[in-house]
Amino acid sequence: MDKLRIIGLEVSARIGIRDWEQQVLQRLSIDLELDTDATRPAASDDISDALDYGLIARDVVDFVRASQFRLIETLAERIAQRLLGSFAVSRLRVCVHKPGAVPGARDTSVEIERARSS
Repeated sequence: MDKLRIIGLEVSARIGIRDWEQQVLQRLSIDLELDTDATRPAASDDISDALDYGLIARDVVDFVRASQFRLIETLAERIAQRLLGSFAVSRLRVCVHKPGAVPGARDTSVEIERARSS
């Protein structure tokens, strides 16, 4: 299986379990890895045969900016559901990073892997 990766997609959102976290925008970084078959787009050199990573990135950024979740686990799950439901992806991995969430740690993240239901 071929992979399409979007690494370090920066977006700000209201996310966290504390009241103040729901009042401010916090910086998140999102990594996406989507299983795809690149054979056809590689042969045709036509974007209509490929996963449009620009469209996928814009969709995720718009969704995250409009969201308001308490947990990064919930956000990762909703991103996965959205991508599986909207794009020709059979399996994907989503990693949501919340830098600065833990004092003394460079990063905190959750990574999930999901597949389209048969």
